[in-house]
Amino acid sequence: MTISGEVPYHLLVGARTGFLATAQPDVPITTPIAQTIQMGAKSIDLVDIGGAPMPTENKGRTQVKEFIEKKMTVTPKNWDITVGISYNAVQDDQTGELDRKVRAAGDNFRLDMAQKAFQALNDGDATINFGAGYDGLAFYHDAHVDPGAQYITGQDNKDSLALSLTNFETVRVKAMQAKNDQGNFTDYIYDLLVVSPADERAAAQICDNREDSTTANRAINPYAGKLKYAVTTQFDSGAWVLVASSAPVKPILIAVRETPSLQAAWFDPNGPDGGMYYFKFYGRYNHFYGDWRLAWMGKS
Repeated sequence: MTISGEVPYHLLVGARTGFLATAQPDVPITTPIAQTIQMGAKSIDLVDIGGAPMPTENKGRTQVKEFIEKKMTVTPKNWDITVGISYNAVQDDQTGELDRKVRAAGDNFRLDMAQKAFQALNDGDATINFGAGYDGLAFYHDAHVDPGAQYITGQDNKDSLALSLTNFETVRVKAMQAKNDQGNFTDYIYDLLVVSPADERAAAQICDNREDSTTANRAINPYAGKLKYAVTTQFDSGAWVLVASSAPVKPILIAVRETPSLQAAWFDPNGPDGGMYYFKFYGRYNHFYGDWRLAWMGKS
């Protein structure tokens, strides 16, 4: 960390403590859809050995079943926020201004990581913004086939259906029939419906209304109480995704090389209002896709 000797110590302490009061290595708001991976190097390979083989009948000879390994290389991106406070503000004992700015910086790092996680969940039907999945395809694709998998027919986790109880059921049934690379059903519990603000009412009807709101014959809604919904502004209008949020792994991976923190502080005597004290906060992280079976796009 580069610190100029011209920056008063009490300002440095305030900058560090104010920032750390908000900045967290994890992103709680994204817990249902994302998990944080701490990187020990500038680039790491994430390796998954795939699904475990199921038992087979013993016929008096050894029957070896192989794991199907998958690998994906992740690298961080660099992010920073620089905030400043004038010399006159410090002399006039207005350091509460610095505290507010620093805390806002901490909040915005956390907000940025969260927003990008939901944006990645929205943008997975293409590879432009967050890259491809481990299989080299868009995260949402109509022909996923893991290399070496025990199934041949491509699996489809991408649809273009407006959110309704009927269309939700179509996507949910397809998701529950997903198979892992060994050709076995994953049996994931799809318990989170993520929607744009435009579909909040429709999501509430599916998740909370015990009756089918599309009929007048008091037909039951079998999904009420079985899942929750989340509304995010990072989704395109009308977009919705069904997520297995209780699975031990998540569809979005946040790879963190450096947790955001105070990196440098300096004084510019030529700045306005008697000169400026500057504080630069810096972090290195990036967002990637995990197992595509954990999220099913109902509509982009």
